[in-house]
Amino acid sequence: MNLKQLAAEKAVEYVKDGMSIGLGTGSTAYWAIRKIGERVREGLKIQAVATSKASEKLAQEQGIPLIPFDRLKGLDLTIDGADELDRELHLIKGGGGALLREKIVAFHSKELIIIADESKFVDKLGTFPLPVEIVPFAKEWTMASLEEMGARPMLRTEDEHIFVTDNGNYIADCRFGAIENPKELHRALLALPGVVDNGLFIGLATRAVIGRSDGTVTVVESEG
Repeated sequence: MNLKQLAAEKAVEYVKDGMSIGLGTGSTAYWAIRKIGERVREGLKIQAVATSKASEKLAQEQGIPLIPFDRLKGLDLTIDGADELDRELHLIKGGGGALLREKIVAFHSKELIIIADESKFVDKLGTFPLPVEIVPFAKEWTMASLEEMGARPMLRTEDEHIFVTDNGNYIADCRFGAIENPKELHRALLALPGVVDNGLFIGLATRAVIGRSDGTVTVVESEG
């Protein structure tokens, strides 16, 4: 079993009958969705929403009952991955391109459980480039503004074309170096016209489940 799968299957133990669940996006969330589907087929009664078209498709394939957002006021629990997380459970997310939907779902969840392998657990965020979702209009100006903030932004591409999110936006992957103050950078990015949101998740994660190379799992609880 790989480390992502190890962490994901441990995290799914927190899913209980009757819960409303948010399904994350990406290579780690994939394993959680697979395990939730297995438990649903064994009789688990839940309802779920997905954070991307890819996760929605996988959930449907797994037989997980999906429910429209307008029928829910919030969620009991969301399980998602992260590209980096620190000891305060600040996160960088968005490597899979779904950061905006993931953040909306996380914000409306009573609990956000992050699953990751040990390589993603860092002392300081910033080795992984920070995804910033931007509108296509005047993207050159927005990219220039990101440079003025000290980033080295690169517009994300896929198959030699500009990558387009499920929301019709672009992603600028920004290298800031070590992020000394994630909260401050998050606020500064949100103040830039043209920026829709960014991959810094501050104060949203309540628990992290970390798969380790020795086959063990570490659970880190938020102090907030």
